[in-house]
Amino acid sequence: MSEKRESTRSDLVRQRRELEHSKQLQRASKVKARPVVVTRARKDATKPVRQPVRKNARRRFQIAVPQVPRVRRERTISIPRPHLGWRLLSFILVAIFGAALYFAFNLPELRVTEAQLTGNQILTQAEMNSALNISGQPIFTLTPSDLETRLRLNYPELASARVTVALPNIVSVNVTERQPLIRWEQGGGYTWISTDGIAFRPRGEIAELISVLALSAPPTEGNVSDDPLTPAPFISTEWVQALRGLAGHVPPGQQILYEKGYGFGWNDPRGWRVYFGTKASDIELKMRVYETMVASLTQKGIRPALINVMYPSAPYYRMSQ
Repeated sequence: MSEKRESTRSDLVRQRRELEHSKQLQRASKVKARPVVVTRARKDATKPVRQPVRKNARRRFQIAVPQVPRVRRERTISIPRPHLGWRLLSFILVAIFGAALYFAFNLPELRVTEAQLTGNQILTQAEMNSALNISGQPIFTLTPSDLETRLRLNYPELASARVTVALPNIVSVNVTERQPLIRWEQGGGYTWISTDGIAFRPRGEIAELISVLALSAPPTEGNVSDDPLTPAPFISTEWVQALRGLAGHVPPGQQILYEKGYGFGWNDPRGWRVYFGTKASDIELKMRVYETMVASLTQKGIRPALINVMYPSAPYYRMSQ
């Protein structure tokens, strides 16, 4: 009988616990399913807005930490330093630079009187200084490259020019000149021509030059220089070589002639004119053909007015009209 009561009592306790547990679950499910209404607070509202509880939000704990006494820092008073020292130094530097510039542009010792010329045989120092126009100029205002360009443009007989500037007022010029080879006479005047075909103003007379009398002007097309400071050649280098080859065969007292369409030649003392063209590669062959042709004509008693061996494979002669 007692065992039955005890079992009944234990069953009642178990049922009561299960009933309480089920009620707790029901209350928890109702709280979870209840919607959370968030209302915007007015600007003048004093009540704080309840924020929705985040899922998996971490819990915050407030721990009371003993207050550490603050260390009182000592305040230092910075006294502004006067800037008079720097200003005075800047003023002194400006005054020094200003004085240096003034003396650099006005001291007679720093002004150029004339340039010193070396390496010249044709160009005189007076001509060079006239082209440079540097007398009385401060040495600091001169640029060597500009002076070199000025000389090259004024004097085509200069193959190169090197200018150096040094304190206090020294300007040195070293030049390389083109040497004249040909005296080209045309239209009542004459000019000198160098080995590269450049023409320049003659200075006097030189007996050793190859003398050419032009009955017509030489062609100018194709005469272009690669150097902007070098003028275009007056005649080609091939013409120069041809004149060099013919110069040794010119009869004494005669002058080389140039005529368009015929080339170079001369008046033979035996009574005719001969032309050899302008090619330099076959001068010796043309001379042999010419002498053979003259011997044949003399043997036949023919006295021509003109012989042309411009093309050695097809020479011809012309009688006087």
